[in-house]
Amino acid sequence: MELTEKTLHSETIFEGKVITVKKLSVRLPDGKEGYREIVEHNGGVCIAPLTEDNKLIFVRQFRAPYQEETLEIPAGKLEKGEDHSEAWKRELKEETGCTARKYEYLGITYPTPGYCGEKLYLYLAKELTKSSQDLDDDEFLNVEEIEIEKALEMVMSGEIKDSKTQIAVLKVARILGI
Repeated sequence: MELTEKTLHSETIFEGKVITVKKLSVRLPDGKEGYREIVEHNGGVCIAPLTEDNKLIFVRQFRAPYQEETLEIPAGKLEKGEDHSEAWKRELKEETGCTARKYEYLGITYPTPGYCGEKLYLYLAKELTKSSQDLDDDEFLNVEEIEIEKALEMVMSGEIKDSKTQIAVLKVARILGI
C-alpha cells in the first residue's frame, strides 16, 4: 500500500517568530479526506561538546512549556536558509563560550514527527578552547560539565529528559565504547 498523503489545501493558522502553524486538508492513502495540523520550524543544531577528559558540556535552563529547568546539550534554531554545518559553531560559542578544533556530524533527528517538521542536526565537538559566552538578551543558562558515564546513567534513569540530549549522550557513549 502506498502511504503517501496528498495535500489538497493548506491554511496558515498562526505565523510567529519561531513557528508557523498550518491546517492541511489531505487525501489519505485509502482515498478519503483527512486533516493535519502542522508546525513549521526552520530546524536547529545541537552540539555534544566533549572535553579531553571525557566530560560532556551541558546547559541548564528554564523551559516554559514544562515549567522546569532542563539539562540539555547546547542547541539553537537555524535562521531561514542557514547552513547547519556552520550554525553549530555559532551556537556552541554563544551558549558555552567554547570553540572546537575538531568535529563530527552525528546525523539528523526528527524530534516530533507527528505534527512538527523540525529537523535537528547533531554534532560532536572536540578539542575545545574555552572563552566567554555570548548569550542572547533573553537567554539565561548555566554551563555544567558531566562525565560521560554519569551522563549515560542520567539518561537511563530519566533524569535527563530532553530527547536530543538523550540521543547525543547515547551516540557519544557508543563512539567512546562505553
